[in-house]
Amino acid sequence: MILEIKKLMAKGAYSGEISFDYQPPQDLNLLPLCKIDGGVKVEGTYEIFDGGEVEVTLKLSYKLVGQCSYCLADAEEQIEYSTEPLLFVTDKDDADNYVYDGNRLDLSQAVVDALLFSQPEVLLCDNGCKGE
Repeated sequence: MILEIKKLMAKGAYSGEISFDYQPPQDLNLLPLCKIDGGVKVEGTYEIFDGGEVEVTLKLSYKLVGQCSYCLADAEEQIEYSTEPLLFVTDKDDADNYVYDGNRLDLSQAVVDALLFSQPEVLLCDNGCKGE
């Protein structure tokens, strides 16, 4: 989950695609009695700007399995989540964006944040479940 920005710039690869698998720790599950089945497939794009800023867009795909939040029956949901463009900057005082050192850009925190935002508030065995 590391982008070597200086190496990419040296190759003239100022934009491109990224793809990797991420195995999240179990404590990233927000719903009780649920877990992420397998890993998280992360895909996305990056663009490096002249000032060293890097814009990254991520798409996460994973399966959430567990018990229905209403009736406790077995349930699963395929989650597909795309982020808005994320900006990585070298200014350590910038509280609005992700910060990196200008050389190596670690996507870990952005992936964790996206994973937390992507999780539903409830997991249902089917859309019409009334908890009976």
